[in-house]
Amino acid sequence: QVQLVESGGGLVQAGESLRLSCAASGIIFSLNVMRWYRQTPGKQRELVASITRGGSTNYADSVKGRFTISRDNAKNTVYLQMNSLKPEDTAVYYCNAEWTISHWGQGTQVTVSS
Repeated sequence: QVQLVESGGGLVQAGESLRLSCAASGIIFSLNVMRWYRQTPGKQRELVASITRGGSTNYADSVKGRFTISRDNAKNTVYLQMNSLKPEDTAVYYCNAEWTISHWGQGTQVTVSS
């Protein structure tokens, strides 16, 4: 049974930091491309950051220079370090794992107050 469990969300003030974690089980983690998405009510899910099996990363323009994605294959975990948070970063953040099949976590709420 595949599980992706996000944690680390919460309520912070603008300018503060959060680190999201996504712990995976039931997949060969090292073979998966890992991604973080976010979604706000009424909007499409947006790709925030991705990291390949080899560790190459990619970011949405809106988070470049503020967010950092990383992975620990020994712990089957992907992280999203979010610095200098802005109110527009408020969303539910979802973890995604993709190899032959795409899997999703349940999401974690991030709220940034101004």
